[in-house]
Amino acid sequence: EVQLVESGGGLVQAGGSLRLSCATSGLTFDDYTIGWFRQAPGKEREVVSCINTNDHSTRYSDSVKGRFTISSDNAKKTVYLQMSSLKPEDTAVYYCVAVWALTSTQAMGVPGNKWDYWGQGTQVIVSS
Repeated sequence: EVQLVESGGGLVQAGGSLRLSCATSGLTFDDYTIGWFRQAPGKEREVVSCINTNDHSTRYSDSVKGRFTISSDNAKKTVYLQMSSLKPEDTAVYYCVAVWALTSTQAMGVPGNKWDYWGQGTQVIVSS
């Protein structure tokens, strides 16, 4: 059984930082691109970032570029999202997602319902 388990969400003041973790199990880690989606109340979900765990190439949405950094520890089968200079508009539930055999560039264009696996989500609240 494939599992994606997020952790690290919480409440932080604007300008602060958080690090999200996505621990995976049950999948061949190197075969997947792992990403993060977020969904704010009343808004469409959007892809934030992804990393190809084979070549470690990364991609970011324009809204987070320069502030968020995605990385992976292949030995631990875990992906991290370091979020800095947080803004109130970053408030959302953040979901870890995985898709098989795509480059990071390809994966950024994949709609949410086409990703193979989703985690349960972790809440991030940024206060102003």
